[in-house]
Amino acid sequence: MNSVLIVDDEKEIVELIDFYLKNNGYNTFRAFNGKEALEIFEKEQIDIIILDIMMPKLDGKEVLRKIREENNTPIIFLSAKGEDIDKIDGLFLGADDYLAKPFNPIELIARVKALLRRSTILNNHLEESESIIINEYLKLDEKTCKLYKNNEELQLTSFEYKLICFLMKNKNKVFTKGQLYEKVWDQSYLGDEKIIMVYISKLRDKIEDTPKDPKFIKTIRGLGYMFEGK
Repeated sequence: MNSVLIVDDEKEIVELIDFYLKNNGYNTFRAFNGKEALEIFEKEQIDIIILDIMMPKLDGKEVLRKIREENNTPIIFLSAKGEDIDKIDGLFLGADDYLAKPFNPIELIARVKALLRRSTILNNHLEESESIIINEYLKLDEKTCKLYKNNEELQLTSFEYKLICFLMKNKNKVFTKGQLYEKVWDQSYLGDEKIIMVYISKLRDKIEDTPKDPKFIKTIRGLGYMFEGK
């Protein structure tokens, strides 16, 4: 049984999410502020977090930053803000998905299931794979799910890892945004280009010496992206 940590300062929302999750067979933990969320996360085995942004004591963004220092547990951001810039900010901080309030609880459950399924696939891939991919000063270890730049480990989220792994294993091949989305996110592409653009930008910031003039992840105008490798 997967465990879900629900974090929101609105009791009614927590109870609503809790009801739907339990009806779908999930174990749940509740927190009503960021400080309480971190305390629960440190004590319990949490498989996924549903995290509100605006909260007292410690907001969702700070909670996310602290968790991402050492852990890649899937996180879905909830917020009353629905603007694209807020969605992009959340993804840049390390969230795996974003849902604006008011939301359909059935859609939220579907996103929880999808994230957990992808996380399981990634973990299974880790257990089965033993290959190492090296390209100049980058080294990707599929067994440990780690990427190194000049022998220093880079901190990646699960989807950053899946994206760079796919690109490095298919070097010098051009992929459209839709193809990348379907391969990495494991679901049909619905035209949301911003997610791919955000993750490409995040990876460039981490692996490139000059992110604005990338050496590895190239933009192929009018087509998509390509990892240029030797």
